[in-house]
Amino acid sequence: MTAITLILRGALTNWREYLVLCKPRIVSLIVFTAIVGMFLSVPGLAPWPVFLFGTLGIGLGAASAAAINHLIDEKADAVMNRTQARPLPTGKLTREQALIFAITLGVLSMVILYFLINPLTAWLTLASMVGYGIIYTAFLKRTTPQNIVLGGASGAMPPVLGWTAATGELHVHAFLLFLIIFVWTPPHFWALAVARRDEYGRANFPMLPVTHGVDFTKQQVVLYTFLLFAVSLLPFVSKMSGLIYLAGAIGLGGYFLYLAFALYRHTSNELAMKTFGYSIFYLAALFAFLLIDHYLPSFL
Repeated sequence: MTAITLILRGALTNWREYLVLCKPRIVSLIVFTAIVGMFLSVPGLAPWPVFLFGTLGIGLGAASAAAINHLIDEKADAVMNRTQARPLPTGKLTREQALIFAITLGVLSMVILYFLINPLTAWLTLASMVGYGIIYTAFLKRTTPQNIVLGGASGAMPPVLGWTAATGELHVHAFLLFLIIFVWTPPHFWALAVARRDEYGRANFPMLPVTHGVDFTKQQVVLYTFLLFAVSLLPFVSKMSGLIYLAGAIGLGGYFLYLAFALYRHTSNELAMKTFGYSIFYLAALFAFLLIDHYLPSFL
């Protein structure tokens, strides 16, 4: 039985489990930031083939890396309440099915991006896939409490990928978008780690609250949120965006700081999860303001 046949048969009966392997909520945010990078790179609208195939290729690459993450983390997922219902720990999918699925998505991503977009975007996407799926998941996540900082580079790449998909070249403004996500990642993830510190300890992951304690982690959340607030103003300072974005960045960042200080003053799993949840909304809304600021003035 061929690999494709295995996937097709499994997809018909277990499509929901394959969808879980893709981490759709995370991938949807990745794809959105890539789309924003794509549209910010051009004065008008990105050509529809670039939008369609660029988005598809980047999304498939992100889903492939997510599936690899499931494979490597199978044993750890089984002992964590947050992840023990995933397809591999429960046996709803086999490791062979997950591996074939991940490889197929990765190959499709590379073919689409290399031949229908441009080689630069394909190679950068491959580097991001390897960075998250292998370097972060297999090594950094298991060896250093700075894992999410060092591994954050791969997760910050999507707007750069969107930019290169539309233009075929790198630009300093694309790296400003990269920097926002890179600095956003630690306070986003460490808020979750504070709430789930016992689970990470059982799984033997050296997350910051496990190795350095909750108080130190909360200090880092505050410091990185301050840094994020400053970095989020760079698109306005560099004249990449205007007053609409500035207002959104100040409002969104101000509330993020409020939550970070609240978490610093009162250790609460509920407050930590609230901060984590808001951080996701924050990033999506911040990039939405970038998009609105880019196009709204031309309609007024």
